[in-house]
Amino acid sequence: MAKKVVATLKSGKGKEFSKVIKMVKNPETGAYQFKEEVVHNDHVKDFLKGK
Repeated sequence: MAKKVVATLKSGKGKEFSKVIKMVKNPETGAYQFKEEVVHNDHVKDFLKGK
């Protein structure tokens, strides 16, 4: 399934999007978690700034 998603993102309109992974610390446990999202290239910095 991952190969299909990557192939879709590399062709056509998919070039306008990026998969972004952000490490976030959980305030309750102190453990780190990874939050990943497919975001439009114009909004990558906004995603990384937000908490």
